[in-house]
This record gives sequence, C-alpha cells and structure tokens, in this order.
Amino acid sequence: MSERDEHLALAQKALQAGDFAKGLTLAEQLLASKPDDGEALYMAAVALRYLQRHDEAATMLARLHAAMPEYGRAWQEAGHLARAQGHNAQAIAAFQRATRFNPALDASWRALAELQSGPEARHAAEQAQRLASLPRELVAVTHHLHEGRLLRAEEICRHYLRTNPKDVEGMRLLARIGMKLGILDDAEFLLESARVFEPDNVQVRLDYIEALRRRQKVDRAREEAESLYDTDRANVLFQSHLAIESMQAGDYDRAFALFEQVLEKVPDDPATLTSLGHALKTTGETERAIASYRAACTAKPDHGDGWYSLANLKTYRFTEEEMGAMEEQAARPDLAFMDRVHLAFALGKAHEDRGDYAESFAHYERGNALKRAQTRYDADTMSAELAKQRAVCTPDLFEKQAGGGHTAPDPIFIVGLPRAGSTLLEQILASHSQVDGTLELPDILALAHRLRGRKAGQSLYPQVLHDLTADKLAELGRQYIENTAVHRQGAPFFIDKMPNNFRHIGLIHLILPNAKIIDARRAPMDCCFSGFKQLFAEGQEFTYGLKEIGRYYADYVDLMAHWDEVLPGKVLRVQHEDVLDDPEGQIRRMLDYCGLDFEESCLAFHQTDRAVRTASSEQVRQPINRKGQGAWLPFDPWLGDLRDALAPPL
Repeated sequence: MSERDEHLALAQKALQAGDFAKGLTLAEQLLASKPDDGEALYMAAVALRYLQRHDEAATMLARLHAAMPEYGRAWQEAGHLARAQGHNAQAIAAFQRATRFNPALDASWRALAELQSGPEARHAAEQAQRLASLPRELVAVTHHLHEGRLLRAEEICRHYLRTNPKDVEGMRLLARIGMKLGILDDAEFLLESARVFEPDNVQVRLDYIEALRRRQKVDRAREEAESLYDTDRANVLFQSHLAIESMQAGDYDRAFALFEQVLEKVPDDPATLTSLGHALKTTGETERAIASYRAACTAKPDHGDGWYSLANLKTYRFTEEEMGAMEEQAARPDLAFMDRVHLAFALGKAHEDRGDYAESFAHYERGNALKRAQTRYDADTMSAELAKQRAVCTPDLFEKQAGGGHTAPDPIFIVGLPRAGSTLLEQILASHSQVDGTLELPDILALAHRLRGRKAGQSLYPQVLHDLTADKLAELGRQYIENTAVHRQGAPFFIDKMPNNFRHIGLIHLILPNAKIIDARRAPMDCCFSGFKQLFAEGQEFTYGLKEIGRYYADYVDLMAHWDEVLPGKVLRVQHEDVLDDPEGQIRRMLDYCGLDFEESCLAFHQTDRAVRTASSEQVRQPINRKGQGAWLPFDPWLGDLRDALAPPL
C-alpha cells in the first residue's frame, strides 16, 4: 500500500469512528500536496458536512465536481449536504445525478424514495430493494465499474462467477466491464449466454444489442432489436432502439418510420429529435437535419447534444439569438456535465465563425478541460505503449514470421490521426467500383487487446507476436476477413478507416501480409488543432489537451518512421496538402498502390451517394477546398503548448 493509500485509510477510519475533525485534518494534509485528489476531496467534504461547516463543504464539493465530474459519490454527498440545509429540491436533483453515474448507491435511492412521491418514489424504493437483494460482491463490482476501477471490478466479478457461473447479473456486469475494456467478443458471448438463461431480462437484451452494435454486427443487432420490439410494439424505448439499430444497418427508411412513431407519442423528445437529425445528416438531408436539431434545442434549451450537433455539421452558422440562448444555458450552475461539454464546444465553433478567436478558444479550452478531467488520459502510458511497438516489432520479427498470415488482399487500411483527411481518402476510394467503404472497424484494436492477455499483471502484447505460429497468424487474418464481411457490399476490396490502427501495423502485416495500408497525414498544427476543436463520440482521449495531442502526433510520426524502416514500401503516405494541390495526381497514386485502374468517379467523389458517419460527412460532400487549411493561425497566441509538444515533427 502506498503512503497516500495509508493516509486515506487513516482518514476513512477516523470518519467511520466519528472523529470528523481528525478525518478532515488527514484529508487536508493530502490535499496540500495534491489539490485535485478526488478521494481526499470527498472525505474532506463529508467531514465538513458532519462538522456543520456547510459553506466550506459546498466549496470542497465544487472542487471535487471539477476534478471528477461523473463521480457518483460526490453527487450523493451533494444530496446529503442539500438535505441537511433543507434544500429538498436540490437534494433530489443531486441524488438523481448520483444514481445516474453510479446505480449502486443505495443511500441515494433510499433518499429519493423518502423525498419523492408517487411513481418516482416507488421506482427509487424498488431500486433500493433490488440492491439489497444482490450479493455484496456484485454491489462492489458495480461500484468499481462506475468509479473507473475496471481491473478491480473484473477481478471480483470473475472470482464471483467461478462459484456462481450462471448468475445472470454477474455475467451482465462482466460483459459491461468487457465493453469498457474493449474486449467485445467476450462481452458478446457473456450476454448471449445470459440471454439464454433469462430470455425476458430486458436489461440483458439491451446490453446484448449494444455489444453486437459495438462489434459492428449491425444486422444481428437489428434482429435483436426487432425481436425485443415484437414483444411490445407500443413500447417507446423498444421503438427507439430499433430505429437506432435500423439506422446503423443502413435501413434509413425503417429508421425514419420508427422515429416518427416515437415522436407521435413524445413529440418533443430531445434525444429522439437529435437521433433523427443524425440519421438525416448521414444520408445527406442537411436542411431536415438542421430542423430536427433545432427542434431538439427548442424542446430542451439545455440539450447540449442538440446544440453541438448543429455545430458539428461544420457548415452551420448560429444566429445571434441562438448564441444568446447557448450562453444563457452554459452559465447555469446546475447544468449537467455532458450538456456543459457540448455547449462549450458548440460555443467555440460559434465564436470562431464570427472571428472572435479569444472567446472561441476560451470555450474550446473549457470543453477540453472538462473532458480531460473525465477521461484521465495518461500521455506517458501511451508513449510507452508506442515505444514498445518500436522495440518489439523489429526486422527479426518480420523475417522470422515471413510467409505466415492470411493471403487475402481485400482490406485497405487508412490510418493516422483523426481530422487528418482520412474521410476524404475513404470517400475517394469508395467511389471506385471495386472498393466498398465501410466504417471505423474495431476488429484490429479488439484483436490487439485480446493478445495482451495477462501474465503477472503485465501485457503480453506485442511480445506475443514472436510466439504466434504461421497457422495462428493465418487463422487471425481469416477471422478478420470473416468478421468484417458483414460491412461489405460485394466489391473485391474494402476500407477499414480506424485511424488508431497505425499503432498495430506490425500485427496487420503479420496476419494480412497482402493488405494495403495508407497513412493519411496532415500538417501538424492543422491536424492537432482540428482534433482539439472536435468532441468525439468516444475514444480519442488524447485530443482533449494541446500538450497531449501534440505529444501523440509526435509519437505517431516516430512510430510511422519505424514502420517505414522495418517494412519498407508497406505503407503509402498521402499528405493532405498534396491532395489539395494535385487531387488527380494523388488519386492516381493511391489507385496504383492499391492495384486499381483509374475511374473518373474517384475525382467526382463528392457526388457519390453513400452514408458517411464521421464528423467530416458534410465536408466530403463538397468538392476539394482549402477551408480547413491554416485554421489554427488566428488562434496562434494560445497555442504555445501545442507548438512545444510538436517541436520534433515541426
């Protein structure tokens, strides 16, 4: 146990013994050296409440919310504090937020049952009873899961399931942990088994649908959603899930019809209006998408997702009235965390469009700081992971494993950083008659995670690549081809556009030696600042800080140089600026590399009718232009940290 952990244990022991003054002193000693230590802030807030120093407790909680915005216990403590002061409405809101972030907080459910009435009170009481009926191990797993201690949650859950192998809630929780860790195949298997044991368990079925979707098994996910919908066709939740899965599967007519059914019953539901907007945006119906997003914001003025969806069109310009509405909502002290994040990024874009760069940067920085606090991304860990690829994936490895792998030439991997122009390259290549565009497929990342295994707490990957047999490499390549077949429309080649696959080019080469790999690269400042301005749906945690994204770009350049050295000629580098200068020349160069004849449709890529699901969907429906080039220049006074981090590649 570390010195910090021992100190925290002493503080907790003091609180449990009722010595709140001692507990506070111990917590404050920790905070003197680490002011944003979440557990110390929490203990200090609890001690201050019991000491009836309510204003100081509120200040401590504000610091805790800033450091850990989705920490359920912090919101539970906020509820206790509000209740102690007689502010019951505030207490209810805080306890509700607490249970949203951690549904295992029994004290919050019991408080809600006491403070509310009618159906809300009954629901809270039922949740409290449900928690009381769960084995204590699974309650502990739920706490660890929702407080970010995934490996500890996994350890307890696996131990419990060894003696209770058919416990459905245990299986469901282990699957949730697997999805958080990216072990999607295990999550799918667990939920499939749980569904067999309890076919009427709605939460298991909803989780199973999510696992299938995240594994990009879109047709299976839609089938499961259809099956659930058939059990109660009037159920708005089931209608909504089937609409979303139909959209993911490309059946937009069905999705639109289902969204209409939902909106007939709940006409102003902001989540449904936003999802409908996403479907319309993906299919190129921009004006209708805008109308749907605006309707969501009208229905719920603090609906940050709706405001950000408008900004994320990249082509939308906010009115003065809309900007005022966003500013008013952003100033609310009780605004939910993700609404605050969404509004910060939306206001950053709105002020940028007006040329108010200082105000724009302040909003972008605020949104990124919030996300940074939530994700806890560690740049040192990422640098070490990429350095390990360079150390392990040597010429000796590729010489020893030569001749292995699956011979299929089908995949064209487009790798790099997000916002580097990869969607443009995909749209160009997918406009060719011999190439299918797909999605950012998770299969390679999931395989790398599976190969990590665990031995004495250490990852086995990428060292394990030296130990895989030729047959095993061929099997892994064949599995990749089979698992991705669901995304193809019959063309002999297809694109996998997951940018983070650049970390695993050695693995890709070993299992699919005939695959093509294109490195989509963009000028460092343009690429990094564009990523900093972008709020990603999930992943890409390295983008939420100028130092972090600059360092990641520098590490990426180093690793790509390594792949060039150990696998000469394997990767085709396509510089975004070269595509802007000479589109036809670069298109011919890519097609030659892929072994494809030139087709005029690749030059007219913006006329290609296909669903595009990335942040660049509107941009790639326009002819090539330079709108994004040099977009960082007006923000130059605030980008010193980025320039410093980018010093090597610059």
